Amino acid sequence: MNLDLSKSERETLKAIYRHTKEQAEAHTGDLAETLGVTPGTVTATVKRLADRALVDHRPYHGVQFTPVGRRLAVSAIRRHRIVERFLADMLGYAWNEADRLAPSFEHDLPDEVLDRLFVALNRPTTCPHGFPIPEPEQDEIPALPPLYDLEAGDMAEVAVPGSTDPEVVTFLDGLGVRPGVLVEVREKHPFDGPLVLRVDGHDRTLGERVARQIFVRKTNTSTGSIDNDDRAVDSRAGNDAIPEKEGTTV
Repeated sequence: MNLDLSKSERETLKAIYRHTKEQAEAHTGDLAETLGVTPGTVTATVKRLADRALVDHRPYHGVQFTPVGRRLAVSAIRRHRIVERFLADMLGYAWNEADRLAPSFEHDLPDEVLDRLFVALNRPTTCPHGFPIPEPEQDEIPALPPLYDLEAGDMAEVAVPGSTDPEVVTFLDGLGVRPGVLVEVREKHPFDGPLVLRVDGHDRTLGERVARQIFVRKTNTSTGSIDNDDRAVDSRAGNDAIPEKEGTTV
């Protein structure tokens, strides 16, 4: 079977993967909203994917992956995150700008070029958002819990989805809460109360609603023994194996 994928097919596979992380099937209406296209366009793309045995589609019900389709979806997410890393690390784009620009050319790169790009980037383990870059042939990406799931004393690295509201991103940036930054939960107030975080030596307060929009990779590293700027460099260089949102995207 020819597994060369078009841009629309890869983007649809990525969207299906995100929508089936917490439910069994993805619905074409939800996919259309995520992709910014009409339901008819999504239905036509899904039909092509089904004809190639990459998804199972039950009209008026939903879309599910076949094993091959799931692997190709994860591969498409890997491709996106490597290109994001290139845009951020080599061309100097901000993490949210890299997310916006990556789809404009990621689908045109031959696998050989993508592999060399990954090596040239020193085999990064995360995308600029802080989410893990899956291994080749991987068929699942471990989910990261929301920041609000942590308890007092927990330490973690921050990941921010590309779909996060720009005003929220600006607010978080003002607190120093950025992708790759290490935080420690100092307090968690009861009854859905706010979190008090230690960020770069300062205590910051974050409400429950915003804390649920941020994701984290828990770590045992103390905030007192590591500099966040150094940590971000180490993560890009692939020195810490990270066992993922996409946000939007990925």
